[in-house]
Amino acid sequence: MKLGVFTVLYGNLSFTEMLEKVKGAGVQAVEIGTGGYPGDAHCPRQELLTSAEKRKRYQEELEQRGLLLGSFSCHGNPLSPDEAFRKESDQALRETIELAGKMNVPVVNCFSGTAGDHEGAKYPNWPVAPWPNEYRHILEWQWEEKLIPYWKEIGEWAETHGVKVALELHGGFLVHTPYTLLTLRKATSPAIGANLDPSHLWWQGIDPVAAIKILGREGAIHHFHAKDTFIDQEQVNMYGLTDMQPYTHIQTRAWNFRSVGCGHDIHEWTQMISALRTYGYDHVISIEHEDPLMSIDEGFETAVRNLKPLLIKEKPTEMWWA
Repeated sequence: MKLGVFTVLYGNLSFTEMLEKVKGAGVQAVEIGTGGYPGDAHCPRQELLTSAEKRKRYQEELEQRGLLLGSFSCHGNPLSPDEAFRKESDQALRETIELAGKMNVPVVNCFSGTAGDHEGAKYPNWPVAPWPNEYRHILEWQWEEKLIPYWKEIGEWAETHGVKVALELHGGFLVHTPYTLLTLRKATSPAIGANLDPSHLWWQGIDPVAAIKILGREGAIHHFHAKDTFIDQEQVNMYGLTDMQPYTHIQTRAWNFRSVGCGHDIHEWTQMISALRTYGYDHVISIEHEDPLMSIDEGFETAVRNLKPLLIKEKPTEMWWA
């Protein structure tokens, strides 16, 4: 395993400044945004796609610092009823997969997307209740007419380029649980797997260790985000876990994202790392900073400090005692 970071937190720095910053903090890998919600501050996608020389120089900057380019990320909504954003998200994803293939980047992280509730809808619709029955019918239509056909195409595109696609199990999108991920994977392609971020599982009531086991048994964990969540039970009693308050309402929200170790104790993170190793995940543990109580540097450094002792870096020794 390698400790990495999703570099969007240093989008205000140049590519080389960012690399120096994260290398100095002690990580060994980077996750680079290529478009969509994360932006593309450190990845001139079109330039890299069209120039082998620029790809070579880009990789050299990483190699000089001993950093692995572990993944690309282009989170958007390729199913959006907003035609412009849908096309933008789709183009970014397809081009990012192509670029990953050219640069030997093994995985591209993204969202599954959420469609509207009918053709001609204006906004996405995320049904979360089976009754009244209209919600279930909307969900069936979204999966059959939008989600599965789109991801069949993307799965084939990813296979063509030798790249895996990791869908972040994130609320607000059609794939947000182990079940929805495995259902889509079965209907589309083994290239489709999970970007498992425990911060989005905790607030749904899902045990991340159990989720790792469920997905790991299917070989469906393609990437891992290291981010914590603090759940405030007093506010859960008021607002419920589907709290729609803005993230800026820190004092009253039912849950807030936190740096690693600030929402759940280190023992729980140790159990996650062990479960990942047990079920064959040996890629990057990528820190994502979205802690509203800490500065970027403090939140990032806290996550590095808490995760470093937990990572299993070496292959296990043969059991001479067994």
